[in-house]
Amino acid sequence: MKRDLLGKKLVVTGAARGIGEKVARLAAARGARVTVIGLEADRLRALADGLGPAAWREADVRDGAALRSAIDEAADVMGGIDLVIANAGVVAYGTVRQTDEASFERVLDINLNGVFRTLKYATPHLERSRGHVLVVASALSFMPLAAMASYGASKAGAELLALTYRQEVAHLGITAGVVHPSWIDTDLVRGAEADLPSFQGLRARLPYPGNVTTSADRAAAAIVDGLARRRSRVYVPRAVVVANWAKAALNSPLAWPWARRFAARAVPSLEREVAALGRHDQLTPADTPAAETRSS
Repeated sequence: MKRDLLGKKLVVTGAARGIGEKVARLAAARGARVTVIGLEADRLRALADGLGPAAWREADVRDGAALRSAIDEAADVMGGIDLVIANAGVVAYGTVRQTDEASFERVLDINLNGVFRTLKYATPHLERSRGHVLVVASALSFMPLAAMASYGASKAGAELLALTYRQEVAHLGITAGVVHPSWIDTDLVRGAEADLPSFQGLRARLPYPGNVTTSADRAAAAIVDGLARRRSRVYVPRAVVVANWAKAALNSPLAWPWARRFAARAVPSLEREVAALGRHDQLTPADTPAAETRSS
């Protein structure tokens, strides 16, 4: 095991499960001192206890005051902050015409506004350390996917937010990057498959790498490598880089006939399943202890 993060002080949001939890474990194994922030206090406490000299703080990224306090306390406990992973995120179900306003707004408040709050309140600490931050966006930052409007909009926004922030803080010595995972084997993807039977079929019809699922361990390894090397882009799997390069083509008139046929096949069944489900939000363990559908 490499020890290339020895002595580095890392904050991870959305760390109770999924990618965030895996990143925290791997970074600690590679020498980092970690503070995990998120919901589900029992899981955060157990995670921190298993990481040696680690700390945890319960905070919702929708609550600016709570998040700022958690980040400041992390800096106090660790003696500063060198690295940040802005990872907290959720998904909602339904097309634009079908989903309710509250669900759409919730996704943007967590996935986009939560990143803004994380960056804003971490900046004073990162300036002192000339640190590095990675924002977890998505492969859907590059391409629209029917019935994923709120998630795609939030992740496209998170990408542009991170790239703008990188320009704004470069003179302070802070560097920033963006993580673009495709489908990762986390509670978010498994929960969507359990709630919406058509979702798995939709993913299977996408071209590579949109039709494969990557393990959370592999995603965490790529992210931690990105931290250690202060990368500006991290793609999981690496083939996602093609979607970035081909973004204009994917959204061009040339690709429209395929996209229209794809959506026409996928949307009706997904809308029926969401209607039958009777909700737009993906349930979290806080909603129902038996459901392990917290996003990573």
